[in-house]
Amino acid sequence: MPDVELSRGRRFGVLAICCMSLFIVGIDSTGVNLAIPSIGRQLGASDSQLQWVIDAYTLVLASLLMLSGSTGDRLGRRRVFQIGLVLFGIGSICCSLALSPGLLIGARMLQAVGGSMLNPVAMSIITNTFRDPRERAQAIGMWGGVIGLSMALGPVIGGALVAGIGWRAIFWINVPVVVAAVLLTQLFVPESRADRVRRLDPVAQGLVIVMLAAVTYAIIEGGSQGWGSIVIVACFALTVVAVAALIGWELHREEPLLDPRFFRSIPFSGAVVSAVVGFCAMAGFLFLNTLYLQDVRGMSALHAGLMTLPMAVSVALFAPVSGRIVGDHGVRVPMCISGLGIGLSAVMLLRIDNTTSLVYLGVAYLLFGIGFGMLNAPITNSAMAGMPRQQAGVAAAIASTSRQVGGSLGVAVLPAIAFGHMHGDMTHGLAVATHPAWVVMLACAVVLFLLGFVLTGGVALRSGQRVAVELGSS
Repeated sequence: MPDVELSRGRRFGVLAICCMSLFIVGIDSTGVNLAIPSIGRQLGASDSQLQWVIDAYTLVLASLLMLSGSTGDRLGRRRVFQIGLVLFGIGSICCSLALSPGLLIGARMLQAVGGSMLNPVAMSIITNTFRDPRERAQAIGMWGGVIGLSMALGPVIGGALVAGIGWRAIFWINVPVVVAAVLLTQLFVPESRADRVRRLDPVAQGLVIVMLAAVTYAIIEGGSQGWGSIVIVACFALTVVAVAALIGWELHREEPLLDPRFFRSIPFSGAVVSAVVGFCAMAGFLFLNTLYLQDVRGMSALHAGLMTLPMAVSVALFAPVSGRIVGDHGVRVPMCISGLGIGLSAVMLLRIDNTTSLVYLGVAYLLFGIGFGMLNAPITNSAMAGMPRQQAGVAAAIASTSRQVGGSLGVAVLPAIAFGHMHGDMTHGLAVATHPAWVVMLACAVVLFLLGFVLTGGVALRSGQRVAVELGSS
């Protein structure tokens, strides 16, 4: 970043460009949920293939985010950001042209390669653009709010596109936004690099990919292949081995991909846990409710999308409020409200059946939206608080990876629980079968509520300060 500080208008212009780019990524990631039944019918996809349409994207994204963050620090954040936009656009075109489940899953993986270059690099650009701590906290809060808002609006926009044009339109709309974002980035976003370039860590990167792929495959395919089958047991065992190998390798690296010192900060570690459990709840909630509204209640994609409006509106209202509260008063209040909102929604969803009142469902979705709307800003702020600017790309990438890991687990775990408890066909058996999955969502909410107190205690704050000093001096 140039030594001359940008004007306030230019700084917020950079923020707007970054937010616009991530807005389409968020809409795409959740809007595809509304297209799942249509994709299943048109392409003849199985239940596990439909899960992979979602999880192939989040899995690749989670695997590459840390590499992309450090690559932006190394090669130039603006350059990597633009490359990511182009790849995301090409992947979107390939998705819209896919003629089989396998081709669609492959195109989603290409999309994810591009998407992995957007979130952490954009977060790093924002962190290096806003120098004042209070203004930076507000910008990060706005950024987190946009992520949440885009994910909440995805089902509404996706439902409208599926009903009006077809599921392929969800991917078409990305292309003009990508073109505009590439041009605006070239015109208004200054190039920046880290003062000190980190070494590549291909061994750790490979272990992360193996770990995430093995556990996701085991959870998604366990129901159909059998939890005791050799393949599924081997995948779980491989996950454990990969985790152990990753920890052992990184502890002896001078410049690790996952710097263990980051996790000595309780606010940072808490942000990682919050992201995993919060986005697990969000992804499972969207996937199961999409199937429930369309396959059980017989709604069109448009009507199912409109049913999520209470969630989208509450996220739109509460995400910026959360950002302001975090900037002025810290993360405790938003985190506790998040846990309460998601928890109350889970309690209500435990009572749904095939004839549940739409008003009742609307209230449950509203509560979930309030909870999720309050969540993103505390996650981002806790992950970035106190981190030196030269570590911004890696810290942001770990936080973003945690979101995607949570999303992958949500699509894998909650539907697997529901499908495992389903008796009969989906129309008659899904509603009751989702009840155990909502218990998992309730547990996630309890964790979020408790973390609101853990992250803001004196011990947590002092641990964050110690790690910031240690990282800044290294």
